[in-house]
Amino acid sequence: MSANDSVLGPHDGFPIDPKDHIEGLARGLSVIEAFDAANARMSASDVAARTGLSRTAARRHLLTLCHHGYAHSDGKLFWLTARVLRLGESFLDAAHLPRAVQPAIEHLSSRTGETVNVCVLDGHDVVYISRSNSPRLVSVGFYPGLRVPAHVVTPGVALLSTLDDAALRRWVGEHRFTAFTSKTVTDPQQFLQHVRAARELGYWIIEEHLDPALLGVAMTLRNRRGEPVAAIGITLQMRAWSRESVIAKLVPALSETAQSLRPLL
Repeated sequence: MSANDSVLGPHDGFPIDPKDHIEGLARGLSVIEAFDAANARMSASDVAARTGLSRTAARRHLLTLCHHGYAHSDGKLFWLTARVLRLGESFLDAAHLPRAVQPAIEHLSSRTGETVNVCVLDGHDVVYISRSNSPRLVSVGFYPGLRVPAHVVTPGVALLSTLDDAALRRWVGEHRFTAFTSKTVTDPQQFLQHVRAARELGYWIIEEHLDPALLGVAMTLRNRRGEPVAAIGITLQMRAWSRESVIAKLVPALSETAQSLRPLL
C-alpha cells in the first residue's frame, strides 16, 4: 500500500485473499455504517435500501446487533445503542498514533494557549483522534471521535494535499461539497486550487468555512519514512487571531511539533 493510499483510510481497502474474506462481517459493518444523523431510526427495508442487502438479510443482521447490544428495536424500527461507541474507543485505546502524539500536542497547547487536535482522513470525512487538554476555561476545538466533512476544515485540506493529482481529482469528483456558511468553498475547481496551494505551502488556513466565528490552521504529520499519517491543527476564534498572526506564530510552532513527532510515528 502506498503512502497516498494510507492517508485515505480503510475505505480504500486492504488486499487479501478472497478465501480470507468474511462476507457476514463485512455486511454487518455496512449495516452499522448505514445509520447517521438523518437516518437514526430505520426499518429493515430502509437498511436494505441503504446497504444493498435483501430485506431478509438486513433484518437478520439488525436482530443480531440487537442480540449483542449494539442496536435496539421497537419491533418495526431499529436504532444503534451506545455500545457501538466501544468500537471507536477500542481504536483510541489501542492505536499507536493517538498515544504517540498526546505529549507533543499537550506541550504545543501550553506554548500557544490554544487547543490542539490530531486527525486522520476517513473517506470523505476528517476524524478527530486526539485533543490536548484545554488551556482555557472555554476552549475551541473538536473532541476525539468527531467526524467533519473534509472540505470545511484545515486538516482535510492538509491531508488531501499529500495525494497525487489523479487521486485528488478522483476524491473531488466523488465528494459532496455542502455549504456550512457563506464562505464555504463548494466549487470543486476552487477547492482543487486550494489543495494544490496547501501542497506548496506545507500548511493551510481556513477562515469561516465551518463556523463564521472560527478559523483554523493545520499541516500534515509524516512518519519516519516520510509517509503522511495524520494532520495536526488548531481551531481559533476569529476575534482573537488574524491570518498574519497565525502565520507568524502558530505555523512555526506547528512545524516544530510535526518535526519532533516524525521519529515517533
